[in-house]
Amino acid sequence: MSNSVEKLLQDLQLLDGPQFATVQAVRELVAEQFAAVHEEVKYGGILFTAGVPFGGVFAYQSHVSVEFSQGAKIADPYGQLEGKGKGRRHIKLRSVDDIPAKQLAAYLPLAHRAAGG
Repeated sequence: MSNSVEKLLQDLQLLDGPQFATVQAVRELVAEQFAAVHEEVKYGGILFTAGVPFGGVFAYQSHVSVEFSQGAKIADPYGQLEGKGKGRRHIKLRSVDDIPAKQLAAYLPLAHRAAGG
């Protein structure tokens, strides 16, 4: 883990325990699904790269957002993607329990493929 990722996580833990737990659970899920994932702090969140940059996780006051850089190319099989921009889509998580409820594990490989992975 890079120093910048570690620092961001420390700040999140100090500010808000529930958001920190959700961000950590997302990071663990990404690490389980992609053998060689690189994390980098950018735009106030943690971006994920596994061969190609494909998404990131961002903590906000009332939720955590998992952003997909090419999310508009995803068919959205579970109807969980939000956003109307040209490329990005996201899934809002209000707790760790939303991760399985919103099928995040199914979206990660779709987002990776959509980004060219």
